[in-house]
Amino acid sequence: MIDNWLREIKENPQSKSAGMIVIHNGIVRETSKDGKPVKGMKLSYDAKKLNEIIHDIKTKQGIVDVRVWINEGDLKVGDDIMIVLVAGRLRTDVFPALQELVGKIKNEVVNEEEIF
Repeated sequence: MIDNWLREIKENPQSKSAGMIVIHNGIVRETSKDGKPVKGMKLSYDAKKLNEIIHDIKTKQGIVDVRVWINEGDLKVGDDIMIVLVAGRLRTDVFPALQELVGKIKNEVVNEEEIF
């Protein structure tokens, strides 16, 4: 998936201003935030809200492309939760956009239920 995304972005003539692509890969940890052992996670998300947030991030200055994949369902330790990609002109454009995007996904889009 990531290789395809990178190729598509680099081949797109509208992406010629991109000087940086950053990728976030969230995975299921073996412990909860408070240190309890975790067997896995049940994850769901709001696709409509995700699309709204992606649209908003794409309109930020210097952002060329945004891609998001979320792994919905029953996940085990080590499974991917999400893969998020932001392409843009400069790191000063891209890093804040990635941080905002991942934060909004975690706080507004996904519902994670840890399984103990």
